[in-house]
Amino acid sequence: MVSEIQLKEEHLRFVSDHNPGFSREKVGKEFKYYDLKGKTIKDPHILDRIKNLGIPPAWKDVWVCSLSNGHLQATGLDEKGRKQYIYHPDWIALSQENKFNKMIDFGFSLPKIRSRVSYDLGKKEIDKRKILATVVWLLEHTFIRIGNEEYYKDNNSIGLTTLRNKHVKIRGSSILFEFKGKSGVQSKIAVINSKIAKTIKACIELPGYKLFQFVDDRNQRHVVDSSDINLFLKDVTKDDFSAKDFRTWGGTNISATSLFKIGPAENIKALRQNIKETVKKVASHLNNTVSVCRNYYIHPKVIQSYQENVLIPHYSRYSNSKPGVKGLSWTEYALIKLLQK
Repeated sequence: MVSEIQLKEEHLRFVSDHNPGFSREKVGKEFKYYDLKGKTIKDPHILDRIKNLGIPPAWKDVWVCSLSNGHLQATGLDEKGRKQYIYHPDWIALSQENKFNKMIDFGFSLPKIRSRVSYDLGKKEIDKRKILATVVWLLEHTFIRIGNEEYYKDNNSIGLTTLRNKHVKIRGSSILFEFKGKSGVQSKIAVINSKIAKTIKACIELPGYKLFQFVDDRNQRHVVDSSDINLFLKDVTKDDFSAKDFRTWGGTNISATSLFKIGPAENIKALRQNIKETVKKVASHLNNTVSVCRNYYIHPKVIQSYQENVLIPHYSRYSNSKPGVKGLSWTEYALIKLLQK
């Protein structure tokens, strides 16, 4: 999470498209923009800023931030009616830096998270803690986005906490999720775990169409959302991690392990090909595009260390030894030590 201090250091201001902003209207073959008072914007500096945002012509209900240093610069609905966002470049860079900087601490916290999840999954009663543990287990093992109701309403895009009963099929210990995720990408993800399958089956049997629910001591039903998961992680780790960190950790870990298994490149062409194959593998696991995965889900140090012939010998030193931290695989421990360099 980007702090207020960091925002001030970057001379950024946190804004919302619920606040007044500039609007857009198509007049003939061109667009006209209107200020907060509804008057046509003629200032060339403001018009240049808006032009440089690259707002797609097909967007409707366009909102443009009136401040050049707003962290959110524009929003709108695309051709399929999905809400899209354009952020300030400095905000994107700051968010990425913060996200990757958390990876070392997140890696060291995984044993705590796994231990708590394992304990709660072992409970006989299917209560809130068991449902939260189920969602966290799925976060780590499927890399499905956490999702939230607001994004679902705006974009009809499904995440773990917005799954409906119709999106899951269970046969014994096998679980199959089928749903439309972010950007309209159709997802089909299968996992096998008897405890998870049993818990999900119990959720389906509850009244209502939302998947992850629980019944409290007063026999009241509650739906689990992303804030519940983030509070669970904060309670377990005593740190400011979120459900989104699982995808970043997953993408980074998969890429580093994949490059180690591929081995050193013989030449520049092979180097590029190896990196390309690895990023494609990450994209397949995260169900996202190659470009997004390389820029947002793979710690830059992984690819850099491979290019500099550091990654392979580093991982080799840990491959035949026990992890230095109980609850981590040797590849995870090697990754943490790599990121610490």
